[in-house]
Amino acid sequence: MASPFVEIEVDDRVIKVTNPERIYFPQINATKHDLVDYYLAVGPGIVNALYERPCMLHRFPKGVLGAPGEKVHQKRIPSGAPDWVETVELFFPRWQRTADELCVTELGAVIWAVQMSTVEFHPWNSRRGHVEVPDEWRIDLDPGPLCDFARIRRVAHVVHEVLDELGAVGYPKTSGSKGIHVYVRIAPEHGFPDVRRAALAFAREVERRAGGLVTTAWWKKDRDPAAVFVDYNQNTRDHTIAAAYSVRGLPDARVSTPIRWDEIDDADPRDFTILTVPARFATLGDLHADIDTHPFDLTPLLEWADRDDAATQEGPEKPEL
Repeated sequence: MASPFVEIEVDDRVIKVTNPERIYFPQINATKHDLVDYYLAVGPGIVNALYERPCMLHRFPKGVLGAPGEKVHQKRIPSGAPDWVETVELFFPRWQRTADELCVTELGAVIWAVQMSTVEFHPWNSRRGHVEVPDEWRIDLDPGPLCDFARIRRVAHVVHEVLDELGAVGYPKTSGSKGIHVYVRIAPEHGFPDVRRAALAFAREVERRAGGLVTTAWWKKDRDPAAVFVDYNQNTRDHTIAAAYSVRGLPDARVSTPIRWDEIDDADPRDFTILTVPARFATLGDLHADIDTHPFDLTPLLEWADRDDAATQEGPEKPEL
């Protein structure tokens, strides 16, 4: 017996969505069709976040049910993609292999990926025209197991303070889980090692100013479990985090949602879901829409990195993986 389906019109595409009434998010009783409707509602935002970036997909073929083994991390685009869905070929030195990853250029590609059971979209911080040269610096405020969100908020303000002093424009968003991400557009002039090195120098400066709230320790065993880890490693090649407007694979269908700096103190990640974000988007639009108009030159951070290396006489904390 054929699976039930609906046909969704997206611009000039018609996309067949099978099993639209399958429950994907049991806590809020939301279906695959609800997930499609969410991504349609925030279409310009999710396309802006993913545009021309290699994208890893987090797929949940049976929905977000919470059991281990149900999430599929997929680099290669799923088989059967229509010829209009674009890709970018990447080389992975560790395995001496290539992979064709999804490269979103239109909303139809997002909806097709959702049809293929994608819930989360995790793009690279570089684009297909310069894959080895990032144009996005990512600041990931990752809470330790005993760290509450109030501490994340306090560290976010320190991040904002340091960015302002640098003349960098930061674009915050909830991670969709327990943390906050801040994105900064950068000129595509440095490879991944230099971008990571600059990110580490920034993280160390935040650590110095945050009065014990922050750690930059590489190994988890060396971190205070109540501290915020400023995860500079997210700027390493092939490391990805959920895009702005990406749904997360949690039973309550949380969304990694752009917020304003003046919303930090009141923001609660649990408030941003596929049920609430569409209305917010309709009112505010894409809060990251103009990120490309504010590129930042990493030179001051690379100078900070040189200063830190000279002070420790050890070089970077650990070679890039």
